[in-house]
Amino acid sequence: MNGDVAALGDRARPGVDDIRLDGERVLSDRPVYWIVNKPRGVVTTVRDESGRRTVLDLLPSKLGRVFPVGRLDVETTGLLLLTNDGETAYAMLHPSLGNEREYKVSVKGQIDAKAIARIEKGVHLEEGTTAPGRVDDVRIDPKAGTSSFTLTLVEGRNRQIRRSLLILGFPVRRLVRERMGPLRLGSLAVGEARALTPEERTTLLAHVAALKSGGRPRRSARVARPTGLGTRTGRPKRAPDAAGSSTKPASGRPVREASPARSGKPARPTRPTRPGGGAGAGAGVGRPQRGERPQRGASSRKGVRK
Repeated sequence: MNGDVAALGDRARPGVDDIRLDGERVLSDRPVYWIVNKPRGVVTTVRDESGRRTVLDLLPSKLGRVFPVGRLDVETTGLLLLTNDGETAYAMLHPSLGNEREYKVSVKGQIDAKAIARIEKGVHLEEGTTAPGRVDDVRIDPKAGTSSFTLTLVEGRNRQIRRSLLILGFPVRRLVRERMGPLRLGSLAVGEARALTPEERTTLLAHVAALKSGGRPRRSARVARPTGLGTRTGRPKRAPDAAGSSTKPASGRPVREASPARSGKPARPTRPTRPGGGAGAGAGVGRPQRGERPQRGASSRKGVRK
């Protein structure tokens, strides 16, 4: 503690005293948030047994104990968050919370709609199918035989992008992570590092709180299927046609619209049908009632006594 070996009963002041274990600082009262633009050849780890350069070598030596949030493979460059805040790291990484990572991808070959559809649906890898991604800003260079696009994911499996695109027949030429949640790479040069600004820190913590509370939209509009085209559950309701004759009420009997009589007078639904005047007799052309003079229309002359 403060350069001396601690003894039983010693007291420490959080945020004031420098407490280290095996040379590494283990107590910090204030969370630390830094981003780096990882170059190629640098490994995303705290310590490398082979002696390779790590992302911690890009940070100030007196920063204290921090760790990378997630990984970028040795050939991938771009944005990487480093912190000592375990809750923030968990929220930014767990696939069930859906934090987005955005990459700029360049591949060999002219990527087609079929490959894009596979990415947006999920690619089958050895350990399972990837979560759906989102592909935007596709650009194809026929002369060079290459394609570039922006790919947004909500999970980070080991070398997921490179393995998926290799299966689809489009090997990755260049891969850069440009965004992680609300954090963007911006103008940060390759190999450089900086602390988050107060505004970025506030935005990050609000984003993490939204992820943990489930307030974030599950999928963006590009990935979600439009309304009416998704998978339906159950049998759809029967829609009525323009006349309404196909709709069935709760009783199950079809509703039939009353037809006017051919003589011009409306039918009498309240009067019982006389024997012999069933459904096949026609609507509104039944026999005349007792004591009533028949109509002289063409349809009523037959059977009229003179």
